[in-house]
Amino acid sequence: MAWSQDEERMLAQIEQHLVDDDPRLVARLESFNERARRSEEKVDGASGRRRRPRRSTVIILISWLLIATLVATLLIMVLRHEAATALALAASL
Repeated sequence: MAWSQDEERMLAQIEQHLVDDDPRLVARLESFNERARRSEEKVDGASGRRRRPRRSTVIILISWLLIATLVATLLIMVLRHEAATALALAASL
């Protein structure tokens, strides 16, 4: 359904008021629209290709791997220390 001339004029006035009132909002919306447009183009153009993971996904996975390695290392150190302490107590008795 097409907009009437009055509705189009009111929407244009609202848009102009927002542009004048909050230029940061306008910049964010334009940036969002550009990203959405590029994303749609990628999806349309890459339908037959395999998608590469995003950089943020790779960083998150590497971070989780490092955290898991750190926790495992700390657990091993604690268990070895407890075992060494138990052996020292047993030897002193």
